[in-house]
Amino acid sequence: MIFSRGRGDGGRQKKGEDLDRRPDRSPGAGRSDDADDLAQRAGEGQPVSPGPYDITEAPSGVERLDLGSLQIPAINGVEIRVQANPDGSIAQIVLVNGASALQLGVFAAPRSSGIWDEVRAEIRDSLTADGARAEEVRGEYGTELTAKIRTPDGSADVRFIGVDGPRWMVRAVYQGAAAADPSVAGPLAECLRELVVDRGREAMPVREALPLRLPRDAADQVQAQPQPVVAPSVSPSRAAEEARAQLGQTAPTEDQGSVNGSSAQPGKRGSSSRNRRSR
Repeated sequence: MIFSRGRGDGGRQKKGEDLDRRPDRSPGAGRSDDADDLAQRAGEGQPVSPGPYDITEAPSGVERLDLGSLQIPAINGVEIRVQANPDGSIAQIVLVNGASALQLGVFAAPRSSGIWDEVRAEIRDSLTADGARAEEVRGEYGTELTAKIRTPDGSADVRFIGVDGPRWMVRAVYQGAAAADPSVAGPLAECLRELVVDRGREAMPVREALPLRLPRDAADQVQAQPQPVVAPSVSPSRAAEEARAQLGQTAPTEDQGSVNGSSAQPGKRGSSSRNRRSR
């Protein structure tokens, strides 16, 4: 199922739900727009650092698609593609803009410490053992992991980012042009900066994926489909395999229809880190 924000009067609207309610931003909006937003928020007493935000810290005035534990901002030019089960639960979220894609996942973490450092080390070991070149680099959120992996179509760049929050960790995996060159991430980077996590109060095992669900009307559409979809499990130790599966099955092409019923698997947890803890 694909959700997208309109591109002007002639732009494509939603495939699942209309998100064209947020004040307009062009696909090329970059750091200057972010700086204006942060300055305005500072004047209004709202958080001035970029997200992902815990729901208790999230700034107002941003239209977001509520998918349960993740609330994804509606950014002009970005498609939100989800792989969903018949009951409306979501197995995978991939944001697509042009030749770049961003896969998102969110996981339970301890209250006392973040988990990105250890998850990143496991992903790097897995990639290296499989013959991929993996390298740690400094990025917007701290230490990121970049790699070249083998796919059926040849080598491909991936960039893992991890953000530790209060009892959660967001894992983001860039693919395509934005994986090799962060400066072209554009609207996808803006989505990550405006992302909101709703952790909930329930006790959950560390590293367990937090629940993601389609909005009610979209879930009704999925339930009407005859073919069931089985959600694969999430395990950080299989990062390399899942990254490859993602690259092969969620390529950011305009002719991709629905990802419902596809065999794509949710990616591993990995990405760059910055601690965001509740006080």
